[in-house]
Amino acid sequence: MKAHHNIYQRLTSVSTAFVFCYTVLTAHLALHMKHTDYLETALHQSQFTLTAGSAEGGIYDRNFQNLVNQEMLYYAAVLPSPENLQELLPHAEEMLPVLNAMKSGKPFLCRVDTDHFSSPELPVLEVPERYAENPPAQHILGYTLEHTGITGLESDYDSLLRQKEDTASVTYTVDALGNLLPGAEMQISPIEYKNAGIVTTLDSRIQNICESQPIEKGAAVVMDIQNGDILAMASFPDYTPDKIGEALSNPDSPLINRCLYAYSVGSIFKLVTCAAACTQSLQDYRANCTGSVQIKNQLFRCHDLSGHGVLDMKQAIIYSCNSYFIQLSQRLNPALMRETAQNFGFGTQIPLTHSIISSGGTLPGIRELNYPAEMANFCFGQGLLTATPLQITQMTCGIANDGKMPIARLIRGTTNDGSTLSEPEQEPVFARAVKETIAEFLQDMMISAINENQNSKAVPETVFAAGKTSTAQTGRFDASGSEYCHAWITGYFPIEQPKYAVTVLVEDGGYGNTAAAPIFKSIADEIMN
Repeated sequence: MKAHHNIYQRLTSVSTAFVFCYTVLTAHLALHMKHTDYLETALHQSQFTLTAGSAEGGIYDRNFQNLVNQEMLYYAAVLPSPENLQELLPHAEEMLPVLNAMKSGKPFLCRVDTDHFSSPELPVLEVPERYAENPPAQHILGYTLEHTGITGLESDYDSLLRQKEDTASVTYTVDALGNLLPGAEMQISPIEYKNAGIVTTLDSRIQNICESQPIEKGAAVVMDIQNGDILAMASFPDYTPDKIGEALSNPDSPLINRCLYAYSVGSIFKLVTCAAACTQSLQDYRANCTGSVQIKNQLFRCHDLSGHGVLDMKQAIIYSCNSYFIQLSQRLNPALMRETAQNFGFGTQIPLTHSIISSGGTLPGIRELNYPAEMANFCFGQGLLTATPLQITQMTCGIANDGKMPIARLIRGTTNDGSTLSEPEQEPVFARAVKETIAEFLQDMMISAINENQNSKAVPETVFAAGKTSTAQTGRFDASGSEYCHAWITGYFPIEQPKYAVTVLVEDGGYGNTAAAPIFKSIADEIMN
């Protein structure tokens, strides 16, 4: 503490001495200004401008909350004087550059920690920082380099976001030698925030809820069931724009938007199998699970090696019994099964913007599905099948919306003023996934899957929800021989008037009920709170 006190005394002494010297210098210059040559020079006026920075166009959420330009940097435009120096120093980011700049006798900019000084000769300019320390929706926003959009919305809307320079500046009147003219007023030009911008469908509150979840690798997606608006799309791990080098060398690949990346699906796909079975009037089909089932020369095992016994379709969904769906697969028409999957969006890309496109995943062809073993894999969500978290969320919207599936969208439109859309919003687009009666049957399946399962960890405390988990095999194994599995859950709420569809993927997370279900519960409770 004594050492800190001595350092503080020395700094105080240096600054005091500087103020004294500066006072003497100012007085000396004032005497010289009385000379007629200086007065004659003052007649030739010009301007001297200090520019603190600029603001680019905004990227807004659905409620016109800005997702960029959220935090402010403060710059004081300093007119050198002993009094201004004394008020400035306690708030300056760095002391020595200030002391050196004072020696020039010309106005200068200084980064400070306050937005106001009492002296009128110390105006403060506010400049938005493009990205906060932990920017929201970074995989969607993308990033810039030297004021040029490189990825994401920054790239797709580069010309719009940077079509006009909106700067913060202070202009002084000076003579031909660059000296300030006594009595001339400074002109302050703050940033007006009149740049055009983009309005997304995101809800910043829900986006923050999803990004706060304890997921090391994976994704969380929330969609509005009524219109397909993407309310949140969080990919893990995240990255920050000023550390792109670190992100590129990270083995967890944080630059990948996992919401749009295709993974093995697992038992969530059993909902599609149920829909195809209903179309073939097999909704009352029952099967006996003994723990395994033989298809041609291939033996398939259920996760319960002792078997579930005789099950109907709802019980098979509740217990997520693979054996049931493998036996059911041998009664289903492969072409109808594939068509049902297509109607739910499997195998189809979802373009959100020019560069933000959800993979179509992998949908097996009829040739593959004519093999009984491959058809068996397909019907419980394994084998060649892959899909993205966004595709799964869109499917869930179709089930919850009585078979009328909204097509996911990310952009509401553009704005010229940051508070209203420039053009009328486009109507949502829908596709008929299944008949309404089949959708209602699937809703009942999803309600039972978590609410009639005593071991379910997905049941929210604040709302009545429906859902289905998955534990998707990957065919990859760790050093001990244990297989890596992706943990999934998809669901919706409230049951009475479905509004939110949520999908959670925990990459290599293990069991869906253990790793993904508690996160679904957390997201649902926080949204409803």
